[in-house]
Amino acid sequence: MLDQIKHNCGLCVAHTLHDAYSFIKSLQHRGREATGIAAIANNRIDVIKWEGQVDKFDIIDLHKIFQNHDYHTYMAHVRYATRGRKDKILEDAHPHIIGGNIEDRGSHILITDCEIVGVHNGQVGDNYFDGTNENLKTGCDTEKMLHFYKQNGEYELIKKIPGAYTIAIADKKRNEVIVLRDRTGIKPGVLGWKDGKYCISSEDIAFKKNGAEPIEDLEPGCIYYITANGSYRKEKVVEKEVNNCFFEWNYIAERSSILNGVSVNRLRELLGEILAEEFKPKDIDLVTFLPRCPEVAARSYAIKRNLPFAPIFYKMRGERSFQGSTLADRKVSIQENLHLLPYIKDSLKGKTIVVIDDSVVRGNNSKRARDLLYDEAEVKKAYLANYTPPIGIIGKDSIARGCLFGVDMPPDDSFIARGRTIEQIGNEIGMPVVYLSVEGMLKAFEMLGINRKNLCTYCIGGKHPFKH
Repeated sequence: MLDQIKHNCGLCVAHTLHDAYSFIKSLQHRGREATGIAAIANNRIDVIKWEGQVDKFDIIDLHKIFQNHDYHTYMAHVRYATRGRKDKILEDAHPHIIGGNIEDRGSHILITDCEIVGVHNGQVGDNYFDGTNENLKTGCDTEKMLHFYKQNGEYELIKKIPGAYTIAIADKKRNEVIVLRDRTGIKPGVLGWKDGKYCISSEDIAFKKNGAEPIEDLEPGCIYYITANGSYRKEKVVEKEVNNCFFEWNYIAERSSILNGVSVNRLRELLGEILAEEFKPKDIDLVTFLPRCPEVAARSYAIKRNLPFAPIFYKMRGERSFQGSTLADRKVSIQENLHLLPYIKDSLKGKTIVVIDDSVVRGNNSKRARDLLYDEAEVKKAYLANYTPPIGIIGKDSIARGCLFGVDMPPDDSFIARGRTIEQIGNEIGMPVVYLSVEGMLKAFEMLGINRKNLCTYCIGGKHPFKH
């Protein structure tokens, strides 16, 4: 479990409020901090956004709110902040706007008759927005992108800003939603089909869970125009320079999703198998995992090594602990949310266990697991085996790594791997730690047809995805 890593959002475009609500609810794993919906009619855009998860607002009440106009398209968004002010979650939540009449109702915000509205997955550096920073309501890159679009249009946006974004923009002067995926394809996006009309989602799982059909991954460097009547057209504007985020497969995406033609589930299985080839101590009694993401890899590891497998931890709720708004919130979430299963606790005493995790980044969740295993279960030994290589290291170019492209782990973050050897990381956590090698991880992707040159691995020491 990436104990404090935060992905920033998921988005969708649909032609009914019900579909937009259902799609975005199926993307809840991509963000739990805030939810928002834009309703688009001819020459009118209205917005609602609220703090918390999708189902905090009932669909019946949303239908009542959006009943006075003939809306033809809806955009929805779930968010965790990587840019903007985390103390103003609701104000900075998506959809971002230009224009409109804002009514703050405490638990939610209504914005009527907006000029331009956008929902965005990714992160764009401030250096691309010279001259577009006046009259901003927030500090978010999405709002800056909307002002850039207003001044320059969508063609200049995709030409001049190389990444990282999948963004949907609605303009009241135009009878269509404009969807752009940057040339690198760092952030995912999928075109789908539902009831005779085309739609958009961050992951195809939103379509598969709700009676829609995935059609294709959005092509990097292209603009998709989703019209009011549900048709679409696609324009290739810049040549693609593919650098897909490997984290999407390793952790962020839902296990049943297929990203850029590759199964998330199968990729995680391969990561577990290759980890079993690289790390094979002979004293293991049991293989387990930190819930929930690493389960696939843990089962695969156990099968490959012919070892017993069993879940031994549980979580009280579906939240990912990394999605608390502050460090204190995340630590409390970890302590309250991760526990040992009561019926298995006694059977662990004196055993040696391998705990499979997607990664250890800052170490808080790993330390909680260590305390549960050694202090409560009284295991003899526990290994923490991660199928993602160390994150946040200093690269061979002497540049401190982290993510600049939409996952909230900036280069100045408190990475447990920075400045420490693997042994020192284990000492810090309180149990032996191992990582899958970079070569081993890349091997898994190449086995499924993804060239290592087409992956963004910046956070683990790779090259910048669009600086040459």
